Amino acid sequence: MTTVRLPLFPLNTVLFPGLVLPLNVFEERYRAMMRALLKTPEDEPRRFAVVAIRDGHEVAPSEPGMPDPTALPQRGPAAGFGPDPVRAFHAVGCVADAATIRERSDGTFEVLATGTTRVRLKSVDASGPFLVAELEPLEEEPGEEAAALAEGVLRAFRQYQKRLAGARERSLSTGAELPDEPSVVSYLVAAAMMLDTPTKQRLLQAPDTASRLRDELKLLRAETAIIRSLPSLPASELTRGPTSLN
Repeated sequence: MTTVRLPLFPLNTVLFPGLVLPLNVFEERYRAMMRALLKTPEDEPRRFAVVAIRDGHEVAPSEPGMPDPTALPQRGPAAGFGPDPVRAFHAVGCVADAATIRERSDGTFEVLATGTTRVRLKSVDASGPFLVAELEPLEEEPGEEAAALAEGVLRAFRQYQKRLAGARERSLSTGAELPDEPSVVSYLVAAAMMLDTPTKQRLLQAPDTASRLRDELKLLRAETAIIRSLPSLPASELTRGPTSLN
């Protein structure tokens, strides 16, 4: 089994291959990570892994608070994730390629990264200034009838977009061409839908593209029906996640 070691950035969100991820990095452990990535040779990718947090805090507590007002701030690379960090994270994540890492005058960073490939979390090393994970790359298998399912999902997704635009009383943008490659469709739709983190995580770790598309088809039909009765649902920018405050 081939594994890779990469810096680990846990977030309260799921990163999919192809999704653009803006980050506002201010905690010292992640600032140290970005400083290390900036030392990467220019001809090599600046890669780190993103996993969704199952149990813990994206930002470690920095001052006493409820329920114990005398509690000391948590510090270190694993702060907020308990004594065994690997248990705090979902098992499947995504490698991110940082196209832009810009250091501000106050030492914080503005980062723009893109999800590339899925990985399975094997272990977490908290001995350094930031978390480092041992990861197993996951192949994307097409599964049965992936192409036909992708066509159905695209049709359902366009209806979903129209309902969402109508609920927000805004026009539907049609300037962007939607892809037709099944795996790209599956990740694009998973990223763009209004879903909670456990559901997005389920889609990320689907065993193959066809399984993900089947799940999405059911979700799209259900969500489109819900929007009819709940016209105040928020809209989302396609392929781009919200800026994370690490």
